[in-house]
Amino acid sequence: MSETNRTQSEQEALWAGSFGDDYIQRNDRNNPRWNSAAFFARILSRTGGVRSILEFGPNVGSNLDSIHRLLPQVELHAVEINPTAAERLRGLGFLAEVHQGSALDFQPARAYDLAFTKGVLIHMNPDDLPAMYDVMHAASSRYILLAEYYNPTPVAVPYRGHGNQLFKRDFAGEFLDRHPDTRLVDYGFAYRRDNTFPMDDFTWFLLEKVGR
Repeated sequence: MSETNRTQSEQEALWAGSFGDDYIQRNDRNNPRWNSAAFFARILSRTGGVRSILEFGPNVGSNLDSIHRLLPQVELHAVEINPTAAERLRGLGFLAEVHQGSALDFQPARAYDLAFTKGVLIHMNPDDLPAMYDVMHAASSRYILLAEYYNPTPVAVPYRGHGNQLFKRDFAGEFLDRHPDTRLVDYGFAYRRDNTFPMDDFTWFLLEKVGR
């Protein structure tokens, strides 16, 4: 990851600091591994030939842990802005690489079969989203997964006493419009009142690069 002169956004500063540290504790308590594994099993069943995966904003790695349990042979990578979380990720032992820093500053030296976010784009400054879409596009050799809160039009929602820290919008639609060499493979909704594997209410979109 190279150094940049970019000014860190308000949102990045919040998640890189003590607010992000506090989230680590909540994430550890409120993320049943079997629910996450069922979620990723459904999505990964719609892919083929995935041998490497990169997650942007994995926090302490619950998503990557679920994927590792499903596909232990797959090479896993992470880009995490919070130093405490990045250190926890390195301690997991099964990740190929952990890049500590902003996803917006990440310059992939290679492409990964799947690049994804889960609950990350919703916390980014909307002005930074086009650049983030470009980073994800560059980091993927085939699949892109966006699992975020959906709304047909952009809307800001108060988040733990903070304004301008949580946004809902059509992230996948914006990605598809910005990168017309991608297509929608599948999408779905995770529901907090699911009878078997309840999760937070969010929508996931699996995209694929075409003309490969």
